[in-house]
Amino acid sequence: MAVSKQEYEKMTQQASPPSPLGINMIKAFLIGGLICALGEGLYACYGHFGLKEETVRALVPVTLVALTALLTALGIFDKLALHAGAGTIVPITGFANSVVSPALEFQSEGRILGTGANMFKIAGPVLVYGNAAACLYGIIYYIIQNK
Repeated sequence: MAVSKQEYEKMTQQASPPSPLGINMIKAFLIGGLICALGEGLYACYGHFGLKEETVRALVPVTLVALTALLTALGIFDKLALHAGAGTIVPITGFANSVVSPALEFQSEGRILGTGANMFKIAGPVLVYGNAAACLYGIIYYIIQNK
């Protein structure tokens, strides 16, 4: 049975109801802001303990990644992301979730061919293109600065 483009579009619109854009933006803003505020709170807390600035700057993202990985493993982060949407894609937490989720999903296939091979399916392109863009921008910046 062949379906025309118009029929397919009509079926798609019926199957996916419109999302409340306003409330979704508010949720993303608030939850994303809370994640960032947590990072700032960790920064202040670690600084309060008298740790060096370099150590504090390293501990904050490590803590956020570890918390996100734990919450992903427990199934809590996905429930949060269901409501927060783009608010949970704050770079460090979104990246941690994109590595842990496939690792958990494919662990039944073994450590190497399951977890290891599939861990970076989502995050891999981000790493590749992010590093390539950083190198390209670095070269452009170097050329501009040395004129």
